Amino acid sequence: MSIDFLQTADIVAPQLLGCIFTHDGVSIRLTEVEAYLGAEDAAAHTHRGKTARNAAMFGPGGHMYVYISYGIHRAGNIACAPEGTGQGVLLRAGEVVAGEEEAYRRRGPVPFPRLAQGPGNLGQALNLQISDNHAPVNGPDFHLEEPTDRPEWVSGPRIGISKNTDAPLRFWIPGDPTVSVRRGRPKL
Repeated sequence: MSIDFLQTADIVAPQLLGCIFTHDGVSIRLTEVEAYLGAEDAAAHTHRGKTARNAAMFGPGGHMYVYISYGIHRAGNIACAPEGTGQGVLLRAGEVVAGEEEAYRRRGPVPFPRLAQGPGNLGQALNLQISDNHAPVNGPDFHLEEPTDRPEWVSGPRIGISKNTDAPLRFWIPGDPTVSVRRGRPKL
């Protein structure tokens, strides 16, 4: 089964779980993602329309949107849905499966499950840059490999945002130690 990035972000997001995403010498098995649904989603960067900053999120699907979070972290999304809709999937967390030494060089001495836990840490482990905007996920700089068997997954509220917080648009592999922990609440 091949992921169709013309589908909406809430359909694409769980299909990304278990995929191996490779960039700049590091490969990560995705264990947690979040869907953002464009104009109808107050938490989406694209909620208020297209800007120079979020233009990559408007497509085409299957291309990267990288942004700076909190002024320091680079977080990565994969644009999806028909071009012009501003939907995408945030890559929240994963397990480093290749390039571990390089990931540690970029991240420092952290426990292994935290190497790519959280969107900024995942972006740092992969060395995502703003210049990666618009790059195809299966192009010369990125590679997305789908698993032979799809993992079980669950969904629930997104974390780390202040708008549309109850939308069950966060998807993760239950019990995986690389999945983010909700602050102030037990790990789901």
